[in-house]
Amino acid sequence: MKKSIFAIVLTALIALTGCSGGSTSKTESNQEVQAESVVVTDLLGREVEVPTEIDSILALGAGGLRMICYAGEQELVIGVEEGEHEQTLAKGYNYINYDKFKDLPVVGTGGAGSYEAYEEEIITLAPDVVFAAYPQDLADDLQAKTGIPVVVVTYDGGMFDEKLYQSMELIGSILGCEERCDEVVGALKGWQEDLKSRTENIPDEDKPRVFTGACSFKGGHGIEGTYTNFPPFTAIGAVNVADELSDKIGGVVVDLEQIAVWDPDYIFLDPNNMQLVNDDYAVNPDFYDSLTAVKEGRVYTQVAYNWYTTNVETAVVDAYYAGKVIFPEAFEDIDIEELANEVYTTLLGAEAAGYYEELSAGGLGFRQLTIGE
Repeated sequence: MKKSIFAIVLTALIALTGCSGGSTSKTESNQEVQAESVVVTDLLGREVEVPTEIDSILALGAGGLRMICYAGEQELVIGVEEGEHEQTLAKGYNYINYDKFKDLPVVGTGGAGSYEAYEEEIITLAPDVVFAAYPQDLADDLQAKTGIPVVVVTYDGGMFDEKLYQSMELIGSILGCEERCDEVVGALKGWQEDLKSRTENIPDEDKPRVFTGACSFKGGHGIEGTYTNFPPFTAIGAVNVADELSDKIGGVVVDLEQIAVWDPDYIFLDPNNMQLVNDDYAVNPDFYDSLTAVKEGRVYTQVAYNWYTTNVETAVVDAYYAGKVIFPEAFEDIDIEELANEVYTTLLGAEAAGYYEELSAGGLGFRQLTIGE
């Protein structure tokens, strides 16, 4: 069944004036006409004419298909990028919808900021619209070569990103799922405010000092791979020792000596890269055993959320888990398993009800860690 987002009511006033006999006849009628297309403005300010009735879509680029899944419109997708043919536990929208995606035609490469759309395949499939997290030159080129409207939707990779909110609003208006997209944006803004409110009155001097390591950016890293302005820490007002290195969000590799100087009270590590940490511990145990967080058993998981840009749902759960560990009194009402199920089902639908349990079974749950084991 087609979805309609706009209707135009055309009122026609026809006046017929007769010259002979001084007779005047006037007929007035109202006719409702369905517009065939409408012009929208995408996230890059491009004006794109899209059909008002949408039966089929593609979603390309980092985060493109994820946003469509947040909108609950994955059934409209008729082709996917290569990476969606591999089921990936850490990429929630892919893992949950894999049975649908795995048999769809491949329409591009995707991945790591280097995109190649398969134009001939896209022309053959003839979707009504392509949503693309693309730079302007690629979006313009794809639209020109295929003759299919390309609407840019995107977000910058943070947890609570105004561009994500704008993209969801645009997707909702084009696909006629405004209520669902409003629900997604409202939930994110609600979690953002809740996380902030729990710790905003705690002075920084009274907060523990924290560090996240074993992060993945341009490949996996051991404990030396960290993030400045790490969004889950920022969301709860945590004092991230690495923030002194930059005022921007970004991955950085630091010397072990620097970590020893910082000597954080809490350490969070990505379980995906624990083998790298444990291998290093085997040859350098004195360094690890000298750290306060290690000696006092304050090392915990922080599940990676960057996979083809931000898995926002996992980033939100990361923030709540970090809050519960660092500020136990402020987060004492939070059951992390219940919270995770709420976040995953809110953003990814009822099909995500068992997703956190599967993450945990796959070693990507939230728990205390012992380095070297």
